[in-house]
Amino acid sequence: MRILIVAATSFEIMPLLGHLPAKVTREGTLPGYLYHNHCIDVLITGIGMVATSYLLGKHLWAKTYDLAINAGIAGSFNKNIAPGTVVNITEDGVPEMGAEEGETILSVFDLGLADPDGKPYEGGKLRNNNCPFHNNIIIKKLDKASSITSNTVRGTLPGIERIRRIAPADMESMEGAAFFHACMSADVTCLQLRAVSNMVEERDKSHWQTDLAIKNLNSVLLDFLTSF
Repeated sequence: MRILIVAATSFEIMPLLGHLPAKVTREGTLPGYLYHNHCIDVLITGIGMVATSYLLGKHLWAKTYDLAINAGIAGSFNKNIAPGTVVNITEDGVPEMGAEEGETILSVFDLGLADPDGKPYEGGKLRNNNCPFHNNIIIKKLDKASSITSNTVRGTLPGIERIRRIAPADMESMEGAAFFHACMSADVTCLQLRAVSNMVEERDKSHWQTDLAIKNLNSVLLDFLTSF
């Protein structure tokens, strides 16, 4: 299979990269790897939606894949999804893309600036419900979760309470919706796998478990790549 792995930073997938064989240089494309009969390319986009949208969109225009995987860490709003947990994100969005009105935010769909059911949206959400890999033996073990994508992750109680009221979700990342938007627009089968590094709470990095999240995320990735 032709697989594209997309991450914001190489740090998040370093254990996976350490297990892959030597790079295979292919003229005019990303350096890639041959692993368990898969041709794997790795795209490191940099942090945030803007960088992810540009680099991923540019790359998918030039090359086709059987599967794209967004792998990274994220914060959890859901107390039942604790640090270290790896989840399969099946719904994402950018709820702050719109206009403030009082204590709420009117989305671009509320404002009539975009069609909530125009491709790749469904009811104003980016939903990845029909990916055939949801039935994979490894992916089936993961809980499905919803997420929002933000330019600035929450770190104060007022900000957390406000976004949870406006757009309830399990998780928060800085790239997920951009990844889904690019893949779904290009009709590329995709998965977004996130490991919880921290609960979304008043910012205190002493509570974060980034090493555990990365360890578990990469374990799932390796198990998945060797499962078919």
